[in-house]
Amino acid sequence: MAVAIITGASKGLGRALALALARRGWDLVLNARTPQVLERTAQDVRTHGTRVTALPGDVTDAAHRRDLVAAAGALGGLDLLVNNASVLGAEPLVRLDAHPLAGLRQALEVNVVAALGLVQEALPLLRRAPAGTVIALSSEAAAEPFETWGGYGASKAALDQLAAVLAVEEPGLRVWAVDPGDMRTDLYRSAAPEEDEEGRPLPEQVVPAFLRLLDGRAPSGRYGAPALLEQR
Repeated sequence: MAVAIITGASKGLGRALALALARRGWDLVLNARTPQVLERTAQDVRTHGTRVTALPGDVTDAAHRRDLVAAAGALGGLDLLVNNASVLGAEPLVRLDAHPLAGLRQALEVNVVAALGLVQEALPLLRRAPAGTVIALSSEAAAEPFETWGGYGASKAALDQLAAVLAVEEPGLRVWAVDPGDMRTDLYRSAAPEEDEEGRPLPEQVVPAFLRLLDGRAPSGRYGAPALLEQR
């Protein structure tokens, strides 16, 4: 049975992706910072009959990252690592001239350093998998200069570059940086609470783009979910 680790899995895209993979029979290791919310998601995922290990904790904690990978190993290995956990660095987002430097450091620590740390921990298992895959959750803000999105976008641009280099260094893996596009999530509401979210897709409407990559065994690279959904 295939095994995946999904960080930031208690709600939003992480939760939607966990449910979609469970329906396909994947066993899952799920991470989030809030134990009660994570356990509710884990209970929903378990209704699909798959094995689920829910480990609340902070991905910036090296010991917690080791626990996540150990839990995957206990389930039989690791086929997919989804680095989905993210923070904005400022809520709501602000212009760079007012961006708190402590918030930028936090965004880099969570969105980039912790993501790489988890990849490093997981590589021995991923290399042994028939089709080991890493997904780095990117953002349009990593490639386009949107006002107030500078700090968050810089962290996601750094994550994109790590994913691109990892793909070169680990040709036996598939490494995808995926921009999910705008979604109706708590993260986006915190980033821009004054914006009308009508018209933005729900996370479960975006998940088919990720499944398309998995089903098609797409080569390593950067992908945009809206473009993938248009190809259906």
